[in-house]
Amino acid sequence: MSQAIATARLPAPDGLSLAEQVAQMVVVRASGHLFDHEIRYPAWEADQATLTRYVEELGVGGVILLGGSAAEVGFKTQTLQGQARVPLLIAADVEEGVGQRFSGATWFPPPMALSAVANRDLETALAYAEAFGAATAAEALAIGLNWVLVPTVDINNNPDNPVINVRAFGDDLERVCALTQAFLRGVQTQPVLSAAKHFPGHGDTAIDSHLELPVLPHDRDRLHSLELVPFERAIAAGADAIITAHLRIPALDARHPATLSAPILTGLLRQQMGFDGLIVTDALIMGAIANAYGPYEAAVLAVEAGADVLLMPGDPEGVIAAVVEAVHRGRLTPERILASVERLWRAKQKAAPALLPDGAGHAWEHLPPPPVQLSALAQPATRRLAADMLTASMTVQGQVTPCTADTPGDNLVLIDDLVGCRFLDRTAAAIAWPQGHHYQLKLIDTQGCIQRPQRDSLRPSLVQIFVRGNPFRGSAALMDLATSWLAALREADWLQGVIVYGSPYALEQLRPYLGQTPYGFTYGQMPLAQALILPALLPDLAVAPSREFTD
Repeated sequence: MSQAIATARLPAPDGLSLAEQVAQMVVVRASGHLFDHEIRYPAWEADQATLTRYVEELGVGGVILLGGSAAEVGFKTQTLQGQARVPLLIAADVEEGVGQRFSGATWFPPPMALSAVANRDLETALAYAEAFGAATAAEALAIGLNWVLVPTVDINNNPDNPVINVRAFGDDLERVCALTQAFLRGVQTQPVLSAAKHFPGHGDTAIDSHLELPVLPHDRDRLHSLELVPFERAIAAGADAIITAHLRIPALDARHPATLSAPILTGLLRQQMGFDGLIVTDALIMGAIANAYGPYEAAVLAVEAGADVLLMPGDPEGVIAAVVEAVHRGRLTPERILASVERLWRAKQKAAPALLPDGAGHAWEHLPPPPVQLSALAQPATRRLAADMLTASMTVQGQVTPCTADTPGDNLVLIDDLVGCRFLDRTAAAIAWPQGHHYQLKLIDTQGCIQRPQRDSLRPSLVQIFVRGNPFRGSAALMDLATSWLAALREADWLQGVIVYGSPYALEQLRPYLGQTPYGFTYGQMPLAQALILPALLPDLAVAPSREFTD
């Protein structure tokens, strides 16, 4: 018998102690890997013993997972739910599907790909968006995730935005709204919670809030006519949570950033816009907040402002103590804490793994976690959906005339961080396909393998550039490297073809260096995207593409 069933009836929210109530408002970050030695970010991700203590002793309300395989995550979610007295919200940022974070599941193109599809066929784009939402929710549920931190509803109307970029559905208000609503319809086919982000709109910024605090200078009229509209539509479409933006908006609050602003979270979102779901802070470890306020004051201010969930605080135990102390000192009222816990209870009931009979009360607290269903992952229809979205949104202009054994060339692959890359190994199409056309691999990244072009060593070259919005570092160094290579190869008349993976804004920056060179662009960077675009730009007329390239 599972621990969840064996546990005696749990108290109603107001039966919890104050510290237990506050703990329910905290969502901690952990690795999806099962073993501590595989944790990639030890400063942010709790080891197994610490995570167990957070769940069993502190009674945190949720966990956000990052990294690992889908199978590992399935095992981990079962274990975590078995340890918890109150069922956990287990979340993940899966803006490109579950496979973006957890290997083995389906990895979709970023949301902005759907805007490109909509340029040609809006109805098809909306159908894709709904199917994308449904597939993401179904694969999340299959491995025990009950909260998908999507969709991003920011309007990315600043091409220099380093943190939103292709995570948005586009730069057009009505298109973003339509795709958002379609995506949410898909998510709602499963008992999985959604979250629209980043309120009240992070699209028109050029500063990375992981590092610093951006400022949005627009007046109230502009905000109400543009930035706020997708959130209004998302609320109307049933979004379960709204995630805040770490940015300052003087027109709404001259003192505090949005995450810590009562006028924005309570006055605007809760009262004026009528949202009664979960208000969730963006990660509190991000520099925009942590650098100025520290972990404890930031948490108290966020709760004062109206937040129900404190996402990824740097010191969960200390944050719980700080919020409890704020209640004892009169900065916060017990009723304020209880209101958030009651919203969390409603959300957890919605995310329960089975339908409840009428009058079941708190029976959801005793349900076992849903079984992991790895067989539901990466099904042929879901992979076909991802491939169709990639194909419909990619661009190919011209075709490359391949090199020959007598005149081999270079396959020049430029990337920001080769060591941290998940989508390039020796079997990936970006590596393997050009090798079959007499191109020798030359890997260059901005972290250590920096090579500037030397005219005497240039050869006929296919250039593949993996570039998109890059939180924490930006993409300026990679773009500088790319332009230097493209310029040198064009001048030497050795530039045979170019593929840009990821950012349409990067493609526009690079266009002056392309001339009449055949090129391709795809929003995806994963192996499937490579496998679809390479045969289109660099065809092999003698041999049909393998099944891997067409599934």
